[in-house]
Amino acid sequence: MVSEALRLDACAKRYGRVEAVRGVSLAVQAGELFGLIGPDGAGKTTLMRMICTLLEPDEGQVVVLGLDAQRDRAAIRARLGYMPQRFSLYSDLSVEQNLRFFADLYQVPPRQQEERLARLYAFSRLEPFKKRKAGALSGGMKQKLALSCALIHTPELLVLDEPTFGVDPVSRQEFWEILRTLHQEGVSILVSTAYMDEADLCQRVGLMHRGQIAALGPPDQVRAAFPYPLYRVSGAELPALQAFFKNLPLVQDTQAFGDCLHVSFCQAPDPGDWEEWQRQAGGRLQQWQVQPPSMEDVFMELARDQG
Repeated sequence: MVSEALRLDACAKRYGRVEAVRGVSLAVQAGELFGLIGPDGAGKTTLMRMICTLLEPDEGQVVVLGLDAQRDRAAIRARLGYMPQRFSLYSDLSVEQNLRFFADLYQVPPRQQEERLARLYAFSRLEPFKKRKAGALSGGMKQKLALSCALIHTPELLVLDEPTFGVDPVSRQEFWEILRTLHQEGVSILVSTAYMDEADLCQRVGLMHRGQIAALGPPDQVRAAFPYPLYRVSGAELPALQAFFKNLPLVQDTQAFGDCLHVSFCQAPDPGDWEEWQRQAGGRLQQWQVQPPSMEDVFMELARDQG
């Protein structure tokens, strides 16, 4: 077994003048659950299509399970499971028909098909719906079916492009429970997401911005690299309160988070600073406390630095 499930060396991809991927290098270890985190347009889908041999890089090299992605496409596809961003199964076929179609496509022997279908039904909970057409499934069940089809040939590496996009919170949780089970069984998983909170569900993450990896490492390590004192600030008239803090020389940045602000400072404020700001803000400033940085705080700061 190879020690690396995936390696990218200085990979780049352009569409005309648009640089979708710019010099990306990273490795995913065998058996690792790796998250590629970033907003729409960051280059995640282009990167994953190169990994799945659907696109060739303009520069650099992609090595999947020890095989070159440009020379060994067929061998890689036989050992890799890919779930694209958009639901791409056959809507007019039933759950069972879709699964059997992909089993035949990957040449799963008939004797093994029954065993694998039973296992996939067990963890996806789709067996009661196996006769239902795929087009009639809920969003969460469609994602489970797409994942099951990607797993029917027992791949060594699973590549999932924003698998929880647009599904309800309960379905997101159930989907990640399935991924954790697969990870515990030794499957290597690369998953992309625009949901920053899903970063904590991965062993390591790469934060992607404008086609580049802006930060790389375990989630705790990436958050610990946030360079500024951060505070959670709440009060009345939040937009006006945010404008007030933006104009303070000591403030590095402000971001609205629901009913509060996250305010980062060039240096930690003194108690007297808060009392003075409370007076200057005309009663708008009501509460403040030290805030551990979230992955979203880290990403926003990286994006601000890189422009």
